[in-house]
Amino acid sequence: MDADQKKLWINGQLIEVSEEVYAAYTKGDRKMRYFEADLKTERIIIGEDGKVKKVIPSREDSLDRLMDNNAEQFPDAAETVEEAVFCRMTEKAVHKALSLLSEKERDLILALFFENKTERDVAAELGISQPAVHKRKNKILAQLKLFLEN
Repeated sequence: MDADQKKLWINGQLIEVSEEVYAAYTKGDRKMRYFEADLKTERIIIGEDGKVKKVIPSREDSLDRLMDNNAEQFPDAAETVEEAVFCRMTEKAVHKALSLLSEKERDLILALFFENKTERDVAAELGISQPAVHKRKNKILAQLKLFLEN
């Protein structure tokens, strides 16, 4: 091996390369580590006394951290007039569709969706099985869908 020959570990093999190739590889490798780690992590500089001297924040935010801090991309989330009108129209249509159900059907839907009861809870109250409640719920929801489509 010549004095200007270096070795790199690539794909499980030790390969001899020239000084120029070695320098370019290590420079590229360092740049990659900079982009993958250094920019994304907060660094803390500790003084000789063992206390935190300086905190250097990361220069890249993650979506998870933004969500944890309740950051919003578009903070002005005021409801538009169109959205308000659409919501009111939808509410009226749902209430009208619910009024077309029988009292037993309406009670089941109210318990499951408005009182947040589980199918198992409703089944225990009615003295029937949970699969029976599930079947009734799906049948009623299909009816409501038809009412809302018309």
